[in-house]
Amino acid sequence: MLHSILILGGTAEARKLAERLAGDPRFITTLSLAGRTRAPAEQPVPVRVGGFGGAAGLAAYIREKGVTILIDATHPYAAQISRNAAEAAGLANVPLIALRRPAWTREAGNRWIEVDSITGAVKALGETPRKVFLTLGRQELLPFEAAPQHRYLIRSVDPVEPPLDVPHAIYLTSRGPFAKASEAQLLAEHGIELIVAKNSGGPSSYGKIAAARQLGVEVIMVRRPVLPDVPSVEAIEDMLAWLDHAPAPLK
Repeated sequence: MLHSILILGGTAEARKLAERLAGDPRFITTLSLAGRTRAPAEQPVPVRVGGFGGAAGLAAYIREKGVTILIDATHPYAAQISRNAAEAAGLANVPLIALRRPAWTREAGNRWIEVDSITGAVKALGETPRKVFLTLGRQELLPFEAAPQHRYLIRSVDPVEPPLDVPHAIYLTSRGPFAKASEAQLLAEHGIELIVAKNSGGPSSYGKIAAARQLGVEVIMVRRPVLPDVPSVEAIEDMLAWLDHAPAPLK
């Protein structure tokens, strides 16, 4: 049975899954990227870039291209895309399975302040000026203009343009993975007192969390959003096992 797979990606796991499926004669695989990163990493399968126009647009694409399996391998914080995927799978009558990496868990020595939103993170910084490391997407930085008293170290894959309207900010452009040792060095060099991060999970960006624990640096951790209740696996091997027994295309 030949299946046409659409992977909603943008994560390291999506790329690794695509690598495993590339060349497999049982599957025709396409990887969809939102297009927010200017120079995405090279991908091992055909790529579609850009939005679909909501759940209805995604469902129309699934029907037009004859997609028989939809895989949601988006970022844990891409809640709207995951909701659209769940709705589109129902509209197009195709099976959906999510690849969701486990969240990081608090360990002894972690100094976490957990909040529910980026706005909550801004408030948690407090009024006293501090040296803050922001490890968020470019689209999530604007709320920190409401706290201009802090000194910010900002790291992103693409340049932040325009820069934030704050008096003290240093910008770094880099793509992970980031090792614990190099992250500890970065924190020490800049005298970082506080990190703002999302609980992305996975090893690629965990280095800063491990380094913060080692150095006693506080972390404001933005909790994950609630995602649709759909069939899901946590590991690529589990996804491959599911695909080995994938149901026949629905009529």
